[in-house]
Amino acid sequence: MSVPPTDVPPPAPAADAALADWLAHLERLHGQRITLGLERVQTVARRLGAAVRPACPVITVAGTNGKGSTCAMLEAIYRAAGYRTALYTSPHLVHFEERARLDGQPMASADLVPAFAAVEAARTAGDPVVLSYFEFTTLALVHAMLAQRPDVLILEVGMGGRLDAVNVWDADCAVITSVDLDHMEYLGPDREAIGYEKAGILRTGRPAVVSDPMPPRSVLERAREIDADLWLVGRDFRHSGDRQQWAWQGRARRYAGLAYPALRGVNQLTNASGGLAVLEAMHARLPVTAQAVRQGLATVEWPGRFQIVPGEPVLVLDVAHNPHAAAALAENLDAMGFYPQTQAVFGAMADKDVRPMLERLDPLIDAWHFCDLPTARAARGDALRAVWQSVTRRRDATATVHEGPAAALKAALAQADPAGRIVVFGSFYTVGGVLQEGVPRLAARHLQG
Repeated sequence: MSVPPTDVPPPAPAADAALADWLAHLERLHGQRITLGLERVQTVARRLGAAVRPACPVITVAGTNGKGSTCAMLEAIYRAAGYRTALYTSPHLVHFEERARLDGQPMASADLVPAFAAVEAARTAGDPVVLSYFEFTTLALVHAMLAQRPDVLILEVGMGGRLDAVNVWDADCAVITSVDLDHMEYLGPDREAIGYEKAGILRTGRPAVVSDPMPPRSVLERAREIDADLWLVGRDFRHSGDRQQWAWQGRARRYAGLAYPALRGVNQLTNASGGLAVLEAMHARLPVTAQAVRQGLATVEWPGRFQIVPGEPVLVLDVAHNPHAAAALAENLDAMGFYPQTQAVFGAMADKDVRPMLERLDPLIDAWHFCDLPTARAARGDALRAVWQSVTRRRDATATVHEGPAAALKAALAQADPAGRIVVFGSFYTVGGVLQEGVPRLAARHLQG
């Protein structure tokens, strides 16, 4: 079979082709390679014109961890306040459509396809512009959501900020959650360099909410350099609480007697606090009542973020994929109380710093089930096991390797104590791999003894 020349681009699908055909086309065109820079996206966005020019306020959220949860809480509160919300996030867990949420629900694939055709037409008009998979889909999904005329557009940055495709839109309010070490080959070797990249989403004279309690100096310097309206935790807003409830105070607004957010985990109060600062900063354009705040925090859902699924054993799903997130996961697992057995299903990308992740979780895990993932960027399960063997201090723990997350979960269930728990973490692919058929409800064989 002849192979077409690599310099001849594959033909685009028909305008009314299925979404799967468009995604396959993008894979052939550029694949999932990471390409930073705004010039290409800006060129195509200019060609698209008003179709990708928001007529509503834009909130852009960057950070190493916590940005997805912050986006989800903002979406839930604004929805409770009666606003039509559009939320763009990435990556997805199971279905691509999860990346574009309108009023809290993924948009239908049929409603996305016309935007893909529009971006392809703009990309190839005149001198063709080569877009990465992420750049193309970001333009297309924002195009599709804006066509539905939302009241607020919430954008989660994919990686970094300054050169991320999302930064082609000017944020009316920018949010920076935690800043820690991840994607260092692209963003720089330390928190200062990474903070500088995150701070690229800030805009002159507009609110810049920083919920990291110890932000890098580079973030503060960039905010001052461009004269952004800097909101710092501990200075412009703060929170306090006990086991029953919590309170928040901003520059001019305060909330007392708040129930804890429906999202679990030690870090979610920090994310919620930053979210409430956004609400105050944007209050003149998007007024929100205290009741909407309470309702939104009580009803917010965000799959795969310390998601606890009841069963025998209990299932914990967490997309933690860097050392900072793994440390938070370990704290959250500790706070769950005593379990006679804890097993882990773990798969990760090859570029991740897995050693400190495995070291941090090692004391808690009695049996590891390492797995391959369905992407060339992933580390092999046997390589992950080798790293664990080099760091573990547990002589009583076991480790096996499996072809994928579903097979690893099946193996864990086969040796599970019904009163125990299984934690699935390491990557969106790992958690997504066990959610392919929906949320599993585990029922282990009751051990005889």
